[in-house]
Amino acid sequence: MSSEETEQHDLSPRDSAEGNDQLLSGVDPEPQKESSTDYKQFETSDHCRPYSRIHMEPQEKSNANFKQFVIRKLQKSCHCSRAKAKNLIFDFLPVLRWLPKYDIKKNLLGDLMSGLIVGILLVPQSIAYSLLAGQEPIFGLYTSFFASIIYFLFGTSRHISVGIFGVLCLMIGEVVDRELHKAFPETIPNSTVGTTLLNHTSDMVNKSYYAIKIGSTVTFMAGVYQVVMGFFQVGFISVYLSDALLSGFVTGASFTILTSQVKYLLGLRLPRSHGVGSLITTWINVFKNIHHTNICDLITSLLCLLVLLPTKELNEHFKAKLKAPIPTELIVVVIATSASHFGRLNEKHNSSIAGHIPTGFMLPKAPDWKLIPNVAGDAIAISIIGFAITVSLSEMFAKKHGYTVKANQEMYAIGFCNIIPSFFHCITTSAALAKTLVKESTGCQTQISSVVTALVLLLILLVIAPLFYSLQKCVLGVITIVNLRGAFLKFRDLPKMWRVSKIDTVIWFVTMLSSALLSTEIGLLIGVCFSMFCVILRTQKPKASLLGLVEESETFESMSAYKNLQTKPGIKIFRFVAPLYYINKECFKSALYKKTLNPVLVKAAEKKAAKRKLREGAINLGSAQVEVSAHLSPDLLELHTVVIDCSAIQFLDTAGIHTLKEVRRDYEAIGVQVLLAQCNPSVRDSLARGEYCKKEEENLLFYSVYEAVAFAEESQKQKATCISNGLSLASDNMDGTENDV
Repeated sequence: MSSEETEQHDLSPRDSAEGNDQLLSGVDPEPQKESSTDYKQFETSDHCRPYSRIHMEPQEKSNANFKQFVIRKLQKSCHCSRAKAKNLIFDFLPVLRWLPKYDIKKNLLGDLMSGLIVGILLVPQSIAYSLLAGQEPIFGLYTSFFASIIYFLFGTSRHISVGIFGVLCLMIGEVVDRELHKAFPETIPNSTVGTTLLNHTSDMVNKSYYAIKIGSTVTFMAGVYQVVMGFFQVGFISVYLSDALLSGFVTGASFTILTSQVKYLLGLRLPRSHGVGSLITTWINVFKNIHHTNICDLITSLLCLLVLLPTKELNEHFKAKLKAPIPTELIVVVIATSASHFGRLNEKHNSSIAGHIPTGFMLPKAPDWKLIPNVAGDAIAISIIGFAITVSLSEMFAKKHGYTVKANQEMYAIGFCNIIPSFFHCITTSAALAKTLVKESTGCQTQISSVVTALVLLLILLVIAPLFYSLQKCVLGVITIVNLRGAFLKFRDLPKMWRVSKIDTVIWFVTMLSSALLSTEIGLLIGVCFSMFCVILRTQKPKASLLGLVEESETFESMSAYKNLQTKPGIKIFRFVAPLYYINKECFKSALYKKTLNPVLVKAAEKKAAKRKLREGAINLGSAQVEVSAHLSPDLLELHTVVIDCSAIQFLDTAGIHTLKEVRRDYEAIGVQVLLAQCNPSVRDSLARGEYCKKEEENLLFYSVYEAVAFAEESQKQKATCISNGLSLASDNMDGTENDV
């Protein structure tokens, strides 16, 4: 037999001579010395037929160190050519790549229609959401205008609508309110900084000016974070925000948004609650002051709700038949503004109105650098939520329409949509699902539609904005609440989510409740931590099963999942569906021992029986084993091999390697060999570094379960044959000796 074949059969470093001597002597004081892996004695026998093994030659690993790797990367990055410079510019400004190829006949009509409709929808929403962010109405219009232009230049998605977003406005409003309380400790009426002609005092002007400084500074910092994340290509952070987590967060924040708008619907002048539990505090304040309800605002709110809610449903129901959704919000704003102006509702009934909205643009101004330490922490959560929603929507619509987007470029785009507008008194932006759906359904083909939207907003800013002077704030509150409809409809999806994944449903509920009852930032943090905990929990208590052979195949599957699977006598095949590391190592051992045979208990029972027989002075071959065997099932008595299917083990840590060593040692102590099958290259490298087996024992690792099982059967047959031959030889020698005598 060749040396290679000898290596293939050499599974144990122990000398087999001791085992043969014990068999011939008839006394076995230490049964654990014999192992089913001790079959060197028959490697050179003519009866031991070599078993064909799969051999794979690993790729040669590079010996380059970290310094050489960095130098090579820098050389590649710093290499400059005309083509590389052109690609760099085109990647940074994607509009230069697709705009020269723009097909006017094919795309222009759809872009014009979608841009016009989204622009009309953005006017009332921008004004309403600016109040949510604690800003004057004009700043919401600024935000949507600049975001549309900048994303047109830097974005890679053809369909998403970037602009003012309710959840981000809520988060900014909380920061603005907190910083205003620090600068102006007295109670802030209406919880916003908007003023009317009647209370347009210098103090309120200072608060209005300071509020936009806070908002623009937060926006600047959020944009910086997003650009830095794009530069260092750390977009992987968004993977920690699962769909269930984001959905629960948006729904929880929607409850907070709804709560913050109730006072506008009732015409109450209440300070804005902030901090942990602000939702409950706000409702307590509302009920305490409900006797101060402004009847005019309440009636207007009810009328607007009666119009907007049914028309939203009609738009949704007939969206396939309608070429464009009915712009009900704009119609309601026009009618309500006219009614408020001609009915003089502010003078007669003290109804709260939007007030003066200037035309044109304010001079650009840098953010307040002194405020950065106060808001830098808040901007982290805002930036992550903003780019996570933008990237997820970009990828969703790109997949739907058959093109690709670049996640890092999207982070650049949304980052610049925040950095540049922050110098023009704007607040944080991101993509919004509702407006994106409208944009797509009305024929959008490219981001030319964003330019059309910006032109609509420019017309409002330059000419029409002052006409909204008499618009009641309760109408804006109703518009904000009606636009939360999509978030609240997520409750209808919960039964289906529960059927698909109970853990995702629990994550949704935990994130939603913590975002609503505590605060948006804390809710997001709790959602991320709980989601990661659930991942760890899944690996801590993973599924483990015994495998059986599918008839007329080489495939092994779980016996608990499928019927009519074949088993091999004396062989147990165990699958562990998780990485093996310090958290679940005990779970791995307990599951393996429970489903196969607990070698520790068997060994302890053997020792106990041996000691008792020793005291009685009656030890003979296998007496201890015979007593122990009386308590074991026939299936376990013939167990000689345990095969561990490692196909679902993604990685091992130090604790995992030590666990495998311990399992192998425990089984070998009772004569059962342990084979590992289907280890991925990472697991094989970990086993090699952890010295799981010696060089001559590498044949303990198999590339398939079928190969491991066949090897176990062959080795057991060879061992039985060689032992039988050894006993026959010993018997012949004894007979010959007697004859000589």
